Amino acid sequence: MTMMNESHVRTEPVLFRRELGDVLRDYRQRQGRTLREVSSDARVSLGYLSEVERGQKEASSELLHSICQALNVPMSHVLRVVADRIDLAEGRTPPMIRKAQAARAAGIRIPDTAEALLNGELSSTGV
Repeated sequence: MTMMNESHVRTEPVLFRRELGDVLRDYRQRQGRTLREVSSDARVSLGYLSEVERGQKEASSELLHSICQALNVPMSHVLRVVADRIDLAEGRTPPMIRKAQAARAAGIRIPDTAEALLNGELSSTGV
């Protein structure tokens, strides 16, 4: 695995719930939607969705499925982005970024999410 400069490795523990919340919030905000709109579509209370986005509550698989449906984003995609963020936070270059870097070098257009990760827009806090 490719290691990043150790100065970029987070010192606080990486928590799945925080990374997931950040990714879900990012998707919602990129769509220009409010917590109220997404919570209504996902059939979850606004307060609970807010806590999930802030990493204060763990989302069950059923709740995550509902939120992803409300955001019209595949759950597998959300989980992949979360895994990539965790890799970055732990000082590793995620497979998606390695592939995106190779594609970019070859002049191949890459998906917006990969571009955002390469540009640091979806990277973990502190990375």
